[in-house]
Amino acid sequence: MSLSRARSYHDHFAEVISRETGIKLPSGKKVMIESRLRRRVQTLGFTSLDEYFRHLFEDGGFGAERSDVIDLITTNKTDFFREPAHFRCLVTDMLPDIIDRKQRLNRTVDLKVWSAACSDGSEAYTAAMLLEEAARNGMAFQYAILGTDISNRMVAAARRAIYTTQALALVPEALRTRYTMPGQTEDMRGMARIVPALRGKTNFTHLNLMDDSYPVDQDVDIIFLRNVLIYFEPEDQARVIARLARHLAPKGYLVVGHSESMTVKQPNLKQLTTAVYQKE
Repeated sequence: MSLSRARSYHDHFAEVISRETGIKLPSGKKVMIESRLRRRVQTLGFTSLDEYFRHLFEDGGFGAERSDVIDLITTNKTDFFREPAHFRCLVTDMLPDIIDRKQRLNRTVDLKVWSAACSDGSEAYTAAMLLEEAARNGMAFQYAILGTDISNRMVAAARRAIYTTQALALVPEALRTRYTMPGQTEDMRGMARIVPALRGKTNFTHLNLMDDSYPVDQDVDIIFLRNVLIYFEPEDQARVIARLARHLAPKGYLVVGHSESMTVKQPNLKQLTTAVYQKE
């Protein structure tokens, strides 16, 4: 196959991924693409990446491969208590404000939190631990957390809620003791699972942020969308933020990654602190 033909496959692949997921794959990502797809190429018995691309785009194979390709290409970097300032803000500012406003309106304080790119669930369960602690300490509210992700593999991992002890080392010891269960069998050595009480407050499902609409409530109190927008083109960033804003309750909060503050230019979202916005 000629070099120009091979390059066209890479270009077409990047265009398809951008259209399907919003993720930018410039030419500098070619090596990353090849490394992430290599095992899939071998599993299906193809002799080269070009042969796999030909299967996807000339033989009609993309439909069947779509979910696996997206799982492989998406970046799922996440940690418990990542960017901890956001979680301090959740406990000290956002939560008290939401409770106060709802109580003054004589409304039941049912808090809705959406982790809009939840990866393996670390962000959602971090929020759950902190909200559970706040409730244990006397704050009067109920809560539910929705986690969504484009990767079916990550959604399944979040539902399992099983993590290595290394991943959980970032959780403060008191919370780790209270909200995780160390594995008791040989196959669970070095692993622990989030306790049922927190798993029961969370729900994880597939969602593509590039869709024109989202099957999510439109009175969400807090939306986390952190370290995802950086992979999108500016036009897609604006469209996603506008759609998310429609799902926020009045005075609801949007939290993005620290490096993404400049991407939020939605007129009805007012910046309160670094990467934290409130719907006006």
